[in-house]
Amino acid sequence: MNKNLEIQIAKPFGPSIAKVKIPDELVLKLNDYVDGVIKDESKSKSQDFGGKLIGQVTQEFRLDKNFYKSSGWLEFLGKSVSSWILKSNGSSVQTFTILDTWVVRQFKNEYNPTHWHSGHVSGVGYLKVPKNLGSIPNKTKNPNGKLELIHGSKQFLSSSTFSITPKVGDFYLFPNYMMHTVYPFTDTDEERRSVSFNANVDEKIYNAI
Repeated sequence: MNKNLEIQIAKPFGPSIAKVKIPDELVLKLNDYVDGVIKDESKSKSQDFGGKLIGQVTQEFRLDKNFYKSSGWLEFLGKSVSSWILKSNGSSVQTFTILDTWVVRQFKNEYNPTHWHSGHVSGVGYLKVPKNLGSIPNKTKNPNGKLELIHGSKQFLSSSTFSITPKVGDFYLFPNYMMHTVYPFTDTDEERRSVSFNANVDEKIYNAI
Protein backbone atom coordinates (compact mmCIF):
# COMPACT_ATOMS: atom_id res chain seq x y z
CA MET A 1 0.00 0.00 0.00
CA ASN A 2 1.16 3.52 -0.80
CA LYS A 3 2.57 5.02 2.41
CA ASN A 4 2.72 8.59 1.08
CA LEU A 5 -0.71 9.98 1.87
CA GLU A 6 -1.64 13.16 0.02
CA ILE A 7 -4.35 15.07 1.81
CA GLN A 8 -6.25 18.24 0.89
CA ILE A 9 -8.19 20.30 3.41
CA ALA A 10 -11.23 22.34 2.40
CA LYS A 11 -12.83 24.74 4.88
CA PRO A 12 -15.69 26.37 2.98
CA PHE A 13 -18.02 27.01 5.93
CA GLY A 14 -16.43 26.45 9.33
CA PRO A 15 -15.78 22.74 9.97
CA SER A 16 -12.91 21.44 7.87
CA ILE A 17 -13.40 18.74 5.26
CA ALA A 18 -10.55 16.51 4.13
CA LYS A 19 -10.14 14.87 0.74
CA VAL A 20 -7.81 11.89 0.35
CA LYS A 21 -7.23 9.22 -2.28
CA ILE A 22 -7.99 5.58 -1.61
CA PRO A 23 -5.03 3.62 -3.05
CA ASP A 24 -5.94 1.78 -6.26
CA GLU A 25 -5.14 -1.62 -4.76
CA LEU A 26 -7.47 -0.91 -1.83
CA VAL A 27 -10.28 0.13 -4.18
CA LEU A 28 -9.85 -3.25 -5.92
CA LYS A 29 -9.91 -5.14 -2.60
CA LEU A 30 -13.05 -3.33 -1.50
CA ASN A 31 -14.85 -3.95 -4.80
CA ASP A 32 -13.85 -7.62 -4.82
CA TYR A 33 -15.13 -7.96 -1.26
CA VAL A 34 -18.42 -6.23 -2.09
CA ASP A 35 -18.92 -8.38 -5.19
CA GLY A 36 -18.38 -11.47 -3.02
CA VAL A 37 -20.97 -10.38 -0.46
CA ILE A 38 -23.49 -9.61 -3.22
CA LYS A 39 -23.14 -13.17 -4.51
CA ASP A 40 -23.40 -14.73 -1.02
CA GLU A 41 -27.02 -14.61 0.13
CA SER A 42 -26.21 -15.52 3.74
CA LYS A 43 -23.57 -12.78 4.03
CA SER A 44 -25.86 -10.24 2.39
CA LYS A 45 -28.47 -10.99 5.05
CA SER A 46 -26.17 -11.23 8.07
CA GLN A 47 -24.31 -8.02 7.21
CA ASP A 48 -27.37 -6.05 6.09
CA PHE A 49 -27.30 -2.49 7.45
CA GLY A 50 -30.25 -1.05 5.58
CA GLY A 51 -32.57 -1.28 8.57
CA LYS A 52 -30.30 1.06 10.55
CA LEU A 53 -29.88 3.65 7.79
CA ILE A 54 -32.29 6.00 6.02
CA GLY A 55 -30.96 5.63 2.49
CA GLN A 56 -33.62 4.91 -0.15
CA VAL A 57 -31.25 2.63 -2.02
CA THR A 58 -30.91 -0.94 -3.28
CA GLN A 59 -28.51 -2.30 -0.67
CA GLU A 60 -26.43 -1.26 2.34
CA PHE A 61 -24.27 -3.67 4.33
CA ARG A 62 -21.48 -3.62 6.89
CA LEU A 63 -17.90 -4.63 6.18
CA ASP A 64 -16.87 -7.37 8.58
CA LYS A 65 -14.04 -6.75 11.06
CA ASN A 66 -11.72 -9.41 9.69
CA PHE A 67 -11.86 -7.83 6.25
CA TYR A 68 -11.40 -4.21 7.23
CA LYS A 69 -8.49 -5.12 9.49
CA SER A 70 -6.68 -7.47 7.10
CA SER A 71 -7.30 -5.48 3.90
CA GLY A 72 -5.68 -2.27 5.13
CA TRP A 73 -8.99 -0.37 5.22
CA LEU A 74 -8.76 0.25 8.98
CA GLU A 75 -5.16 1.44 8.61
CA PHE A 76 -6.14 3.79 5.77
CA LEU A 77 -8.99 5.32 7.78
CA GLY A 78 -6.90 5.78 10.92
CA LYS A 79 -4.02 7.37 9.03
CA SER A 80 -6.36 9.65 7.06
CA VAL A 81 -8.24 10.87 10.14
CA SER A 82 -4.99 11.47 12.04
CA SER A 83 -3.55 13.50 9.16
CA TRP A 84 -6.77 15.52 8.80
CA ILE A 85 -6.95 16.46 12.47
CA LEU A 86 -3.23 17.20 12.75
CA LYS A 87 -3.31 19.51 9.72
CA SER A 88 -6.56 21.15 10.88
CA ASN A 89 -5.63 22.08 14.45
CA GLY A 90 -2.29 20.50 15.33
CA SER A 91 -3.75 17.76 17.57
CA SER A 92 -2.26 14.26 17.51
CA VAL A 93 -4.84 11.47 17.57
CA GLN A 94 -4.02 8.76 20.10
CA THR A 95 -7.32 6.86 19.97
CA PHE A 96 -9.17 5.84 16.83
CA THR A 97 -12.12 3.44 17.21
CA ILE A 98 -14.31 2.29 14.34
CA LEU A 99 -18.00 2.15 15.18
CA ASP A 100 -19.25 1.04 11.77
CA THR A 101 -18.05 0.93 8.19
CA TRP A 102 -20.43 0.03 5.38
CA VAL A 103 -21.13 0.04 1.66
CA VAL A 104 -24.01 1.77 -0.13
CA ARG A 105 -25.21 0.47 -3.50
CA GLN A 106 -27.27 3.13 -5.25
CA PHE A 107 -28.99 2.86 -8.62
CA LYS A 108 -31.14 5.03 -10.90
CA ASN A 109 -33.72 7.24 -9.14
CA GLU A 110 -32.53 6.21 -5.65
CA TYR A 111 -31.32 8.74 -3.10
CA ASN A 112 -30.17 9.37 0.48
CA PRO A 113 -32.23 11.93 2.45
CA THR A 114 -30.56 14.64 4.54
CA HIS A 115 -29.05 13.07 7.65
CA TRP A 116 -26.03 12.97 9.94
CA HIS A 117 -23.97 10.21 11.55
CA SER A 118 -23.01 8.92 14.99
CA GLY A 119 -19.55 8.95 16.56
CA HIS A 120 -17.09 11.82 16.23
CA VAL A 121 -15.84 11.61 12.65
CA SER A 122 -17.31 10.22 9.44
CA GLY A 123 -16.47 9.88 5.79
CA VAL A 124 -17.50 8.62 2.40
CA GLY A 125 -15.58 7.48 -0.66
CA TYR A 126 -16.36 6.07 -4.07
CA LEU A 127 -15.75 2.58 -5.46
CA LYS A 128 -17.91 2.75 -8.60
CA VAL A 129 -19.45 5.75 -10.38
CA PRO A 130 -21.68 5.69 -13.48
CA LYS A 131 -20.15 7.26 -16.57
CA ASN A 132 -23.27 9.41 -17.02
CA LEU A 133 -25.41 10.58 -14.09
CA GLY A 134 -28.03 12.15 -16.35
CA SER A 135 -28.86 15.70 -17.39
CA ILE A 136 -31.47 18.25 -16.35
CA PRO A 137 -32.86 20.29 -19.29
CA ASN A 138 -32.56 24.09 -19.11
CA LYS A 139 -30.53 24.06 -15.88
CA THR A 140 -26.97 25.35 -15.45
CA LYS A 141 -26.36 23.26 -12.31
CA ASN A 142 -26.90 19.51 -12.24
CA PRO A 143 -26.94 17.85 -8.78
CA ASN A 144 -27.55 14.32 -10.12
CA GLY A 145 -25.69 11.70 -8.07
CA LYS A 146 -23.77 14.32 -6.09
CA LEU A 147 -23.09 14.41 -2.36
CA GLU A 148 -23.99 17.70 -0.72
CA LEU A 149 -22.62 18.65 2.71
CA ILE A 150 -24.70 21.17 4.65
CA HIS A 151 -23.73 23.44 7.54
CA GLY A 152 -25.74 26.32 9.00
CA SER A 153 -28.10 28.59 7.14
CA LYS A 154 -27.73 31.29 4.50
CA GLN A 155 -24.75 33.51 5.27
CA PHE A 156 -23.25 36.64 3.71
CA LEU A 157 -20.10 35.81 1.68
CA SER A 158 -20.19 32.21 2.89
CA SER A 159 -21.94 29.21 1.43
CA SER A 160 -23.83 26.81 3.70
CA THR A 161 -23.49 23.90 1.26
CA PHE A 162 -20.59 22.10 -0.39
CA SER A 163 -21.32 19.96 -3.45
CA ILE A 164 -19.12 16.95 -4.28
CA THR A 165 -19.07 15.13 -7.62
CA PRO A 166 -18.23 11.46 -6.95
CA LYS A 167 -15.06 10.05 -8.53
CA VAL A 168 -13.65 6.57 -8.00
CA GLY A 169 -10.97 6.63 -5.31
CA ASP A 170 -11.92 10.01 -3.83
CA PHE A 171 -12.61 9.89 -0.09
CA TYR A 172 -13.96 12.74 2.05
CA LEU A 173 -13.78 13.16 5.83
CA PHE A 174 -16.08 15.39 7.88
CA PRO A 175 -17.44 15.81 11.43
CA ASN A 176 -20.17 13.33 12.33
CA TYR A 177 -22.78 16.06 12.90
CA MET A 178 -22.47 17.56 9.43
CA MET A 179 -25.75 17.10 7.60
CA HIS A 180 -25.51 15.68 4.11
CA THR A 181 -27.62 14.25 1.33
CA VAL A 182 -27.10 12.31 -1.90
CA TYR A 183 -29.21 13.20 -4.92
CA PRO A 184 -30.69 10.63 -7.30
CA PHE A 185 -29.37 10.16 -10.82
CA THR A 186 -30.98 9.13 -14.10
CA ASP A 187 -30.30 7.79 -17.61
CA THR A 188 -28.20 4.79 -16.60
CA ASP A 189 -28.50 1.32 -15.07
CA GLU A 190 -24.95 1.48 -13.70
CA GLU A 191 -24.20 1.32 -9.98
CA ARG A 192 -23.00 4.19 -7.81
CA ARG A 193 -21.06 2.37 -5.07
CA SER A 194 -19.76 4.19 -2.00
CA VAL A 195 -18.13 3.21 1.30
CA SER A 196 -18.62 5.08 4.58
CA PHE A 197 -17.55 4.91 8.21
CA ASN A 198 -18.20 6.33 11.67
CA ALA A 199 -15.49 6.44 14.32
CA ASN A 200 -14.51 7.97 17.64
CA VAL A 201 -11.26 9.77 18.42
CA ASP A 202 -9.86 11.14 21.68
CA GLU A 203 -12.58 12.86 23.70
CA LYS A 204 -10.25 15.76 24.52
CA ILE A 205 -9.79 16.40 20.79
CA TYR A 206 -13.45 16.10 19.82
CA ASN A 207 -14.71 18.12 22.78
CA ALA A 208 -11.96 20.74 22.74
CA ILE A 209 -13.07 24.20 23.81
